Amino acid sequence: MTRIRMQAAGFDFVAETHPDAPQTVAAFLQLLPYRQKLIHVRWSGEGCWVPLGEFRLTHEGAPVGFENHTSHPSRGDVLFYPGGYSETEIILAYGACSFASRMGTLAGNHFLTIVEGREHLPELGRRVLWEGAQDVVFSLA
Repeated sequence: MTRIRMQAAGFDFVAETHPDAPQTVAAFLQLLPYRQKLIHVRWSGEGCWVPLGEFRLTHEGAPVGFENHTSHPSRGDVLFYPGGYSETEIILAYGACSFASRMGTLAGNHFLTIVEGREHLPELGRRVLWEGAQDVVFSLA
């Protein structure tokens, strides 16, 4: 497992890659360091997301599809949704989360799990909800 540092809203987190999502992990590692904006989810509960529009994550020249996907991430799980019914996105559960869009339930690839800094996840969610979009940076730990 590779360790990824995630910095957002003044907090530092460390996540480990998930072995059951090898294509998603390999493709995401190629993007590092990866900078985006983290906003609060609209439909999914206690989560933050990075909307990616029509972006397609690719591995060895092919789009990454579904692997190790779930609709019910646990606190600290980071999912990559490869698109289809809704836009491509990354979602981070900071509490009770049921991944969905206005089209209904979605499933994303569980590719990272936050293992350090989890105690700050509720405050991260509060800041994103009440203070708006926050910068997020993913890099090798």
